[in-house]
Amino acid sequence: MANHKSALKRIRSTETKRLRNKYQHKTTRNAIKKLRESDKKEAETLFPSVVSMIDRLAKRNIIHDNKAANLKSKLAKHVAAL
Repeated sequence: MANHKSALKRIRSTETKRLRNKYQHKTTRNAIKKLRESDKKEAETLFPSVVSMIDRLAKRNIIHDNKAANLKSKLAKHVAAL
């Protein structure tokens, strides 16, 4: 166990951040699944919000920038092919 006050605070704040990141990542993954399963009209309305969620994850270093770019590219191709 940590001995210093600052180390205890770091443990608390790290756990809070981990849970927040996990929630945001899972929410985005669910939105991507919903987009992939939807029809053309619904997919076109969902696409901008899903791209925004992916960009937000990349900006906050929850996912890598290249992974975000790959996801957005694949989703754009998917929506265009519908």
